[in-house]
Amino acid sequence: MRSHYCGQLNETQVDQTVTLCGWVHRRRDHGGVIFLDMRDRDGIAQVVVDPDTAEAFANADRARGEYVLRIVGRIRLRPEGTQNPNMPTGMIEVLAKEVEVLNTAATPPFQLDEHGKVGEEVRLKHRYIDLRRPEMIEKLRLRSRISHSVRAFLEGQGFLDIETPILTRATPEGARDYLVPSRTHPGSFFALPQSPQLFKQLLMVSGFDRYYQIAKCFRDEDLRADRQPEFTQIDIEASFVEEEDIMAITETMVRQLFQEVLDVELPEFPRMPYADAMSRFGSDKPDLRIPLELTDVDDLMKDVDFKVFSGPANADEGRVAALKVKGGASLSRKEIDDYTRFVGIYGARGLAWIKVNERAKGLEGLQSPIVKFMEGVVEQLLDRVGAEDGDIIFFGADKARIVNEALGALRVRLGEDLDLYTADWAPLWVIDFPMFEEDGSARLQALHHPFTAPSCDVETLKSQPASALSRAYDMVLNGTELGGGSIRIHDLSMQQSVLEVLGIGEAEAREKFGFLLDALQYGAPPHGGLAFGLDRLVMLMSGAKTIREVIAFPKTQSAACLLTEAPGEVSAEQLRELNIRLRPKAKGEAAGE
Repeated sequence: MRSHYCGQLNETQVDQTVTLCGWVHRRRDHGGVIFLDMRDRDGIAQVVVDPDTAEAFANADRARGEYVLRIVGRIRLRPEGTQNPNMPTGMIEVLAKEVEVLNTAATPPFQLDEHGKVGEEVRLKHRYIDLRRPEMIEKLRLRSRISHSVRAFLEGQGFLDIETPILTRATPEGARDYLVPSRTHPGSFFALPQSPQLFKQLLMVSGFDRYYQIAKCFRDEDLRADRQPEFTQIDIEASFVEEEDIMAITETMVRQLFQEVLDVELPEFPRMPYADAMSRFGSDKPDLRIPLELTDVDDLMKDVDFKVFSGPANADEGRVAALKVKGGASLSRKEIDDYTRFVGIYGARGLAWIKVNERAKGLEGLQSPIVKFMEGVVEQLLDRVGAEDGDIIFFGADKARIVNEALGALRVRLGEDLDLYTADWAPLWVIDFPMFEEDGSARLQALHHPFTAPSCDVETLKSQPASALSRAYDMVLNGTELGGGSIRIHDLSMQQSVLEVLGIGEAEAREKFGFLLDALQYGAPPHGGLAFGLDRLVMLMSGAKTIREVIAFPKTQSAACLLTEAPGEVSAEQLRELNIRLRPKAKGEAAGE
């Protein structure tokens, strides 16, 4: 039906006859001549329709925005003065001989070149219109190129593309499962996989040695800009490997990907222990483009007459940290108040600060509501953070978790607001994660998942679980976790010990993980892997603000599809077949509660 895509036309094809199919992007009448900007997935081409081709002119005259047309015409150079060097096809136009209306179109809910004025809900409701925009086409084209590059690299490294089940058994992996009722097994449920974790480990036990999959995964969790209830991950697993092997393979893959797709040479991937990342940046995924670091000042604050500082400084789980911002003394009181409200989101009860106006004047050269409480330690404090005239120092004082989250987020916010970035790309590996963390009730839970191998032996794990480190590693880029992985447990006694530390008894372990525990008895090789979030990767590489911009048909932040109006109700007959009875909502209870 077509001979060329619109965006493929150029000056080398002058005098060729071409057939184009696409949508009317814009229609203009000029002195009895009709100009149609024809659009398809490859770009836009200008079509000229003269009145001397009566039938073609009549069809062009009735065409409107988003009509679907087929056009046959001859390529010619645009007249001098009308050329557009900023447009790939801006040097030529097509003189139409035939114009066929393949389909009409209702007036779109928004203009494709004015989508920025339209709310995201409208765009998602009419996603098939939104996806016609060149920006969206380019993002999905980039996604396709990334997937292709990843597949080519992994297959070149001897990895096999193997699919794992979508309907599986519910297992605890840190988020709620999406459950699917079984009609043939009344009262029983499948779960949609949060990851292919256990199946890829079983593939290693099976001897496949190197596996990969671009896999759909599902998590019923609270959403934010970089999360979706269904998402795609690049899943990798290999046998007879150590941490360095997996990290080397995946780092090479990402380097090659950026070089091929963006023509970007990524800088070094430094290694940073988890403890250092939390201490220096308040985050296990620090954005190293921002030259701000947290500095511990607990020891200086233990005896000050300011309980907001001295309390946490003397508490076992407390932390007092300072964040110096070079040149930040120019921040207004309103801006500081805005930052105070911002850290409140993360549980901080306030944001203390000191402006260093003229350090040589001592206390008189400082501006702060708290400096009077710290006279005896001010000079030591300024020395420790390296304060100079014109700087501001922010403080966090609370439980270490709250200080880390609040100042870590403030650091990122300041980097963005003040444009402090020192590079375009800053990758790193975060290593030496703790095996466990407390869940709020003094009970331990796996920081990654319960199949991650510890770096100690069974006896040490059991006697000192809170201090045990794992053989896990995360790849971070520009403050975003691109992928996380670990060396897995391949020894049955170690796996049983980890489950025991997590408070999972023998009966529960057998019920939830019996198939894995059985498999570990039959010669499981040492193995490990890593999973990348494909959506996040595309988001970063495309410069998109959210992963919804790089998914063809995403859900909203409330996990709904505005296009199809899913989730939706089902008939009473379907519920009966599945042996499900809905609980009547209590009076005043909201949907979903």
